[in-house]
Amino acid sequence: MIAPLLVAPLVPLLVPFAVPPLARRAVARLTPAAALWCLTATTVVLAVCSLAALGTLTLYGLLALPPFASFGELIHPLGAAPGLFPLAAAATGALAVCAWALPRSALRQLGEYHEAKETADAQPTAGDLCVIDSPDPDAYALPGTPGRIVVTTSMLRSLSPAEREALFAHERAHLSARHHYHLAAVGLAAHCHPGLRPAGAAVRLAAERAADEAAAAAIGDRQLTARAIGRAALATRAARADRRRPTVAPAATSGPVPQRVAALLRPPLPGVRGRGYPAAVAAGVLLALSACLSLAGAGAGALTLHQNVEIAQGERPGG
Repeated sequence: MIAPLLVAPLVPLLVPFAVPPLARRAVARLTPAAALWCLTATTVVLAVCSLAALGTLTLYGLLALPPFASFGELIHPLGAAPGLFPLAAAATGALAVCAWALPRSALRQLGEYHEAKETADAQPTAGDLCVIDSPDPDAYALPGTPGRIVVTTSMLRSLSPAEREALFAHERAHLSARHHYHLAAVGLAAHCHPGLRPAGAAVRLAAERAADEAAAAAIGDRQLTARAIGRAALATRAARADRRRPTVAPAATSGPVPQRVAALLRPPLPGVRGRGYPAAVAAGVLLALSACLSLAGAGAGALTLHQNVEIAQGERPGG
């Protein structure tokens, strides 16, 4: 049996498991740009709240032990509630894993980015276009100052001139909207809780769909954009090359391409009005509620811990 005072910190650890179906619903119902922002914000909030909950449970367990209680200047240790020590031990282990995985992932992403940037810097550029002589078809948006579209000669040969312009418009949309920040944030958040890992795929899909729609609007031809993305993806997959594309670099050939092509061959999703508006609002509200519930649980857990520490220090709340 778990003590009532430990229930609140458990809420932020359970809520992220509801993210996968909510993320799929958001991508399907919301406009791509709205889904991208909504999913990124929700995922980051849930990740921070889960870390806060793990920290709260760890402190509960440590301050219930006499050596740590005296170190924290407590007159007496916190009461060892039923189920406290197993939960605290599990939380401590999870925090240790996060402390190891988060910086490791950040360093890996930075390493991949700098390697790709050095490769691009060594190539001649034409405006924002960097062409790499390679037999492997590939293209992606490399963030930076300035951002560049990296494309291989093989990819250029795989597409017609009109399809190349659609592909470039797609990658430029990634750069102008700074989609790499979304991918990096969700990639790090996924290391904070296993329930948030599927959100990475949903955010990448939303980012690609947003760039798809921006490219279609810029080119003025949804079918041409769909054809360019489909042919680029087929060329990339047929090559089966070992590419060193940075994890945070968006690419038109990533994600579920058939689903994206099918979406481009349909009319764009309605904005603030339309038959899909109620379902879109419901998807956004559900994600917002999950974030609020997680915030409430993390805050209540931290507040309860603070009150118990004050009591253990010989002070009364409000006294």
